Amino acid sequence: MAEQTAAQHELATLVVECLNLETVTADQIEPDAPLFGGELGLDSIDALEIALAVSKHYGFQLRSDNPDNRQIFTSLRTLSEHVEQNRAS
Repeated sequence: MAEQTAAQHELATLVVECLNLETVTADQIEPDAPLFGGELGLDSIDALEIALAVSKHYGFQLRSDNPDNRQIFTSLRTLSEHVEQNRAS
């Protein structure tokens, strides 16, 4: 299992809490594992919930019309990198 960075762990914790995942802990989310269509079983509604939680927690919007969303939401690593590049200071 790949080690999560501090930023990835913070984001994984946010995902687990905002989606009320009862069978997964933040530590169990692999940084490179697919967020959707993989073991987590997340769907498009979950993506909306994650986007809302990210906007509240990190101070920027993940827009539904962003053509890069498929890449941004590929894995915890790609989502974390996008958050780090765009978060409000």
